[in-house]
Amino acid sequence: MFAGLEWYWWLAIVLVLMISIPFKIRFIRWWKKYRQEQKENSYGKWGDDK
Repeated sequence: MFAGLEWYWWLAIVLVLMISIPFKIRFIRWWKKYRQEQKENSYGKWGDDK
């Protein structure tokens, strides 16, 4: 098959990707929210009030 791998290795790779992509999206959303909260909480600590 492709790149010398058997069909079941390709199936395993596809399954791992299908499982990991939703976790990656969830992590990215959490990270953006976390960074936004950190940015909001940092105002006023060192005289950078807006």
